[in-house]
Amino acid sequence: MSAEVETAIFTLLNAKVAPGKSVSPEEVARAVDAEGWRRLLGHVRAVSRGLARQGQLVILRHNKPADPGDFKGVYRLRLPMPGDPPVLEPVADMLEPDAG
Repeated sequence: MSAEVETAIFTLLNAKVAPGKSVSPEEVARAVDAEGWRRLLGHVRAVSRGLARQGQLVILRHNKPADPGDFKGVYRLRLPMPGDPPVLEPVADMLEPDAG
């Protein structure tokens, strides 16, 4: 199912919208399953987060890039553009445990 969602995301972004434009998670879910799209929304969010962490996708909140590990609510998806902020790995993953 992840491959289908990923394919739908990139098909919509590369073929259906102008460069720099975005798509909604609902559009992606409907492209995968037009009748049962609502149950796919959580999966679209998870796949989108993974792709954003890899730098292949940008998650937008209020039309601004959002942290893929820490965003809530309504969002949209678009391809990366020059000038987008780099995706940073969570700081907690890089810290060593306290030896105290």
